[in-house]
Amino acid sequence: MRFLIPAALLVVLLVFLGIGLKRDPREVPSPLVGKPAPAFDLALLGEPQRYTQDDLKGRPVLVNFWASWCAGCRVEHPLLVKLAGEGVEIVGMDYKDTDEAARQWLQRHGNPYRRVVADVQGTAGLDWGVYGVPETFVLDANGTIVYKQIGPMTEQAWNEKIRPLLQGPKS
Repeated sequence: MRFLIPAALLVVLLVFLGIGLKRDPREVPSPLVGKPAPAFDLALLGEPQRYTQDDLKGRPVLVNFWASWCAGCRVEHPLLVKLAGEGVEIVGMDYKDTDEAARQWLQRHGNPYRRVVADVQGTAGLDWGVYGVPETFVLDANGTIVYKQIGPMTEQAWNEKIRPLLQGPKS
């Protein structure tokens, strides 16, 4: 009996470790999934015009938090450019960056964004629960968050998770 309890605890611990090792660390459930996009009121990059969460309503859209200083953003950027070329609407949230650095980065790498919102202080990112860039949110036509991609978007994530959400249910 003296060795049975520690052995049972070891088995339970090994089971939990095994389950944890099989999970994708980029799939952290967001408490915002199923809820409206958080409120924000920020300037568009290099423009005095304001942009709010209400501007995200009316059609499915990707909201991509990125920055010119972000290495992972460079990895996913060619895919975003390709998707924009196919008609996918992407709104860029330039996170904790300067307008000049963001403009230069977009000129150098291409601009896949319908609009670029300047989140200079990171307040919108905080409200959206951004851990670090890049992160992409999928919103339905009502402005409700239906999915959160942590880290660079990949072809696999696009094909298996995000595209089906944008296309909606098949009839």
